[in-house]
Order: sequence, then C-alpha cells, then structure tokens
Amino acid sequence: MTATPYRGSVDGLGSSLPLGAMLPAVFADDDLAQRFVGGLDDVLAPFLNVLDCLDAYFDPALTPADFARWLATWVGAETDGSEPEPRLRAAVAAAVALHRVRGTRLGLAEAVRLAFGVAPEITESGGADWNARPLGPFPGAPRPRLHVTLRLPDPTPADTHRLDSLVAAARPAHMPYTVEVTATERILKT
Repeated sequence: MTATPYRGSVDGLGSSLPLGAMLPAVFADDDLAQRFVGGLDDVLAPFLNVLDCLDAYFDPALTPADFARWLATWVGAETDGSEPEPRLRAAVAAAVALHRVRGTRLGLAEAVRLAFGVAPEITESGGADWNARPLGPFPGAPRPRLHVTLRLPDPTPADTHRLDSLVAAARPAHMPYTVEVTATERILKT
C-alpha cells in the first residue's frame, strides 16, 4: 500500500475553532445541532490546520514534500521531479539566490550542484582583465564556447539529458555549449 501524496481528512484532528461553541445559546444543549456542526468541524479541521500553519508551508525545510514540489515550480527552481527530497528542498531554498546569478559561471555551477549533488567542471572562452594602456589585447578566446563536465559515480543517459536541459536553461543566452557526463575514477584498494 502506498501513501497518498495529498492531504485530506485526518482522523482525530480537532478543530482549532469548533463551531458548536459559536452557536447561539438555544442550540448549546441541542444534541442534533451539536452533532451536525461536529461533522462540519471534522471536514473543516484540515483546512483550519493548514491556515494556522500557513507560514510553514512556504519554508522549504518545513513544508510537506508534495507542497515542496509545487513550491519548486512556483519559485522557478531547476528541478525535474526525480531528485531526492533533500535536494528538492535545497533547490527551492536556493532558487531566489540562483536567479540573481543566472547566466554566470557561479550560477551555472550552483544549479548543477543542486541538481546532481556534485560540482561540475566548467570551461569557458570568456575572460576579464584590466590594463592601464588602452587598446590592449582582449582576454579570452574570440569564439564563445562553454563546456560542462560532470563526473558521477554511476552515470546514465538520462543524466546527460538532464545536464543538457539544465545548462541550456542556466547558461548565458548567447553562449553555445557542450556537456559531458563521465564516471568518477574509482580508487582500487590493494
């Protein structure tokens, strides 16, 4: 039996705002009226519980897992739905900061690290330099290029596709790129 990813009625969850206590005094001793609104309390209790804890739903560390997946789409986190829950929560928490550095080497490296749990090797043609004399040589290569290498313990073709999609989304818009996913070197103990 698998657990449902959705919240609903919770057995024994009491209402934080019972309706029976709010009825006019004439219904305070009416058993039928109290049982009727008690049924409504059972239906409304999960909603009231969510509203009472609403701030926790927007904290990636505290929110339920299914809401964290929705929150990832809401803040534009680079996720594909297959990452483990701790990496999903980290991606949601870092999404805003990543949007600030989107299109930079730092932003690309952090997006890949959050998606795969491993830091990539990035080579690019750009450069920056300062020179007191005007008309000095330009830094970097004349043709733009970007190459991202990722070393994983057990790479799959899906990893290459995921890396390609991630780099396409997080790279500078004008930059042609290539990606490579290889296996990490294993140290043999003798």
